[in-house]
Amino acid sequence: MNKSFKVSKKTQEKMLKYYKDKIKDKKIPYAIFQAVDEDTTITLYESGKVLFQGKSADVDALMWQEIDGQSTVDKEKQKEVDRKYYNCSSVGSDEVGTGDYFGPIVVSATYVKKEDIPFLEELGIKDSKKLTDDIILKIAPKIVKRIPYRSLILTNTEYNQKYNTNFNMNKIKAIMHNKVLFQIMNELKPTVDYIIVDEFAHEKRYYEYIKDCPTIQRNITFMPKAEDKNLAVAAASIISRYIFIKEFDKLCDQVHLPLPKGAGPQVDELGKEVVEKYGQEKLKEIAKYNFKNTSRILETMIF
Repeated sequence: MNKSFKVSKKTQEKMLKYYKDKIKDKKIPYAIFQAVDEDTTITLYESGKVLFQGKSADVDALMWQEIDGQSTVDKEKQKEVDRKYYNCSSVGSDEVGTGDYFGPIVVSATYVKKEDIPFLEELGIKDSKKLTDDIILKIAPKIVKRIPYRSLILTNTEYNQKYNTNFNMNKIKAIMHNKVLFQIMNELKPTVDYIIVDEFAHEKRYYEYIKDCPTIQRNITFMPKAEDKNLAVAAASIISRYIFIKEFDKLCDQVHLPLPKGAGPQVDELGKEVVEKYGQEKLKEIAKYNFKNTSRILETMIF
């Protein structure tokens, strides 16, 4: 599947920042960059045109169209749809840690009843990416006391054992989402209007990823930027981030180093310190080894 359209200079800058660790070394004529993000190849041209190619091209393209302010749906109708998914009883799931070189992947699902909405609104619940870690550490304990949830942690040791050409990041996420959603739906048997997942893969592709799982949760609504439209997903995002922060702090204590989050230049510098102190194999224990950071860390090391 191919999708293409033009984006503004401001959006181009956002794309460069977003994909900076996924940009291919090979130069494409008249292109600012070409990046590979799981199932999608993204090429941004000097003209401002961006081309999305791959099985999840439509999902990625829609995300950037929304960021660029290009509406493909009537705005009033979209607001009506958004209200429907907001003012409801729902189960929602979200993940964190997939873009961090150090630290685990955490996926959580929550069950939010319609009558819980005012409680969450009072806490200022929204996507965890828009909240500071200090705020998350303050409000997450209040959420978990009232909102039922299930969480799953995948360590980087486990991630590195699983990751291969047939077992990519999106498949790992799909399996984890499916597990926490199935748990919460079958253990709590909640009455819900919707089961919502923040869309990271097309519905058909998602179910292909989990086809070999022993139990599969069906009847899911897949929604781009769902954490902004549904409080169950937003709460799941915050709980996942809370658990991630706690696990990340344990990792820093383990190696006695202030490991940075994300996958930027600071990560490379601390990665070199890890290798100098503990050896190359330590990265396979505490980092996502397939990230480009690994080659940048090791290329200047002398063994």
